[in-house]
Amino acid sequence: MPKVGIIYNDIKPVAQQAALEWQDKLTALGYDVSLATGVGGILGYSSPERPLCHTPLDSLVPPEFDEDMLFALVLGGDGTVLSAFRQIAPIGVPLLTVNTGHMGFLTETYLNQLPQALDQVLAGDFQVEERAMLAVKLFHHQTLIWEALCLNEMVLHREPLTSMCHFEVGIGHHSPVDIAADGIIISTPTGSTAYSLSAGGPVITPGVSVTQLIPICPHSLASRGLVFPDHEPVSIHSANTDPLVMIVDGNAGCYVMPEDWVSTCRAPYSARFIRLRSPEFFKVLREKLGWGLPHIAKPTSVELP
Repeated sequence: MPKVGIIYNDIKPVAQQAALEWQDKLTALGYDVSLATGVGGILGYSSPERPLCHTPLDSLVPPEFDEDMLFALVLGGDGTVLSAFRQIAPIGVPLLTVNTGHMGFLTETYLNQLPQALDQVLAGDFQVEERAMLAVKLFHHQTLIWEALCLNEMVLHREPLTSMCHFEVGIGHHSPVDIAADGIIISTPTGSTAYSLSAGGPVITPGVSVTQLIPICPHSLASRGLVFPDHEPVSIHSANTDPLVMIVDGNAGCYVMPEDWVSTCRAPYSARFIRLRSPEFFKVLREKLGWGLPHIAKPTSVELP
């Protein structure tokens, strides 16, 4: 019996109801359907009393999900998509992402279009687009103490009301550089339209094999964003005496103590998106972010009072 999965946002009634309905429909069609919630991919926020909630990268795969699955549905918004890929990427199952949220920048279709979309997928009429992910790791001296998969970005920043941060950043074999800023963003091309865009970074098309570093509110005119090959690992050491906070994809985090350091590199797993048509990134930019829309022409003359 062919296997499929469904991952849904269980705090949204519409997503929960749709998950149960499509479980019944796919079961009636002869598929073995497994359900999981997006909560399993959220690694949890830390507190000073509990600075680490460490879960190994490949241990988040939901029960009954495995490499034999043909595909999985994701019912939710962008946060659920990010969480789902953290769960599913290690087993390589492609995901059909269905928007039941707001922005839906990472989703392929809408809930009211799901019947037609599933007909197309079940008929094998789709493409799989692979996008790079980051493996983010936190070390205490040389001991690994925290790790997470990342599709958008890793953010390392100061605690509220603390002073500016000073970072020593090493990229590949190049000499380390010093950055003074409120924080640092390490982003994939997929994440270039997320936090790094708001922080002044460029938009990078998903097929480009690069990583970008964006300082947050740098205290220097010389500290600007940097784009470099994604095969080069990054190491970040803090020169601060206060703890820092690290957030991955906006839904997982830990404290970074003064003697800790952060490593990022391209993950061995990719995010595999099911595409119902050839990917058109610029179209998504126009529809979701208003990029490249025609300007309204200025009047040729103005009547003065």
